[in-house]
Amino acid sequence: MKNNVLKILLVFLFIVVSNSIFILNEKEQAIITQFGKPIGNSIVTAGLKWKLPLVHTVIKFDKRFLEWDGAVNEIPTKDNKYILVDTFARWRISDPLEFYKSSKNELLAQSRLDDIIDGAVRDEIANRVMGEIVRSTDRVMETYSSDSDQNSSNTDEDLVDRGARLEIIDSILNKVKFKLEELNIGVEVIDVQIKRVTYNRQVQTKLFNRMISEQNMIAEKYRAQGQGSKQEILGKQIQKEKEIMSNAYLNSQNIKGNADAEATEIYANTYGKSPEFYNYLKTLETYKNTLDPSTVFILSTDNKYLKFIEK
Repeated sequence: MKNNVLKILLVFLFIVVSNSIFILNEKEQAIITQFGKPIGNSIVTAGLKWKLPLVHTVIKFDKRFLEWDGAVNEIPTKDNKYILVDTFARWRISDPLEFYKSSKNELLAQSRLDDIIDGAVRDEIANRVMGEIVRSTDRVMETYSSDSDQNSSNTDEDLVDRGARLEIIDSILNKVKFKLEELNIGVEVIDVQIKRVTYNRQVQTKLFNRMISEQNMIAEKYRAQGQGSKQEILGKQIQKEKEIMSNAYLNSQNIKGNADAEATEIYANTYGKSPEFYNYLKTLETYKNTLDPSTVFILSTDNKYLKFIEK
């Protein structure tokens, strides 16, 4: 009988002890509730913890950074242009007790963050022009004008301050933190980032048409420069050809003049030595230049032209 009682006591003691302790690891934090109502402070350190058996209930929460991934929203900018903004954030449960009182679980907290973060994003985007939101660098965008050969480094009217994207993100984060402090729901947002910004279909069409127009102007500028270079090269080539032809003609005339002078000198020497032989050569040359099979001359027999032709 005593053994049975002892066994029962040991079993009861084991149940009491096992229900009186719980373990928190490094990535967990917890609160204790009594009949559904939270009591005491939040438990945020890891280790072996104690509670009243059967009366107290331990509710654990994640201690790590959690991800919030918002839906893609179409938001009008300050210059009345609609863009699609996709944002995400990292958050954590900073006060498990207040978190339990306000949200109970992560799903409800995510829903509340949807309203808070999306609202802050909409407010900030609505107060910014599109160029500040879309551009994440301060690189100057070069544009080309059809009435000028020089490319101008003018930015669009809506492409403004450097680092505007960072200012927008910081402003959104500050608004979210202020709202969370005001609500005191035990949640801390670590950072908010703009994952992607895209134009809606109407703006995309206008943007693509503008890009095509700018690229066509750039191509036309380069084509005009190419045509100008081509005409310059052709002009130099034609001028060089003319110079070559002129020099060749001059050289040929010099050669011809020298040859004629030499021939005249030879003829003169020949005439001086033998006038009859000279007349004979000149007459033969005349025959060669004037007579052919179809030539018909009607001359008297005593004509000097025929004096060297045998009858």
